[in-house]
Amino acid sequence: QVQPVESGGGSAQAGGSLRLSCAASGRTFSRPAMGWFRQAPGKGREFVAAINWGNGGTRYAVSVKGRFTISRAIAGNTIYLQMDSLKPEDTAVYHCAIGGSNLYTEDYDYWGQGTQVTVSS
Repeated sequence: QVQPVESGGGSAQAGGSLRLSCAASGRTFSRPAMGWFRQAPGKGREFVAAINWGNGGTRYAVSVKGRFTISRAIAGNTIYLQMDSLKPEDTAVYHCAIGGSNLYTEDYDYWGQGTQVTVSS
């Protein structure tokens, strides 16, 4: 069983930055994609970014492209989401997902509990 554990959420002013981390403990995972999704109050789950664990390829939602950066640290089985130029509409619970077949799927094997990000204007 793989257990993703997110950290690094919190509060920031508009224009500020936060960095989220997701550590994957447990056995190694067989499918290559890892991603971040978010859910704002009263809204559905939204794709944010994904990375291919093997070749480092990335994909971003249009709403965050140029502001957020997803990366990985292979040694620590960890992925990161660097969030810059934050906007109030980025406020949401951010979830890490592990074990997707490609960067476009929303079907992941494992999901984290989520970490709250709140951006004030």
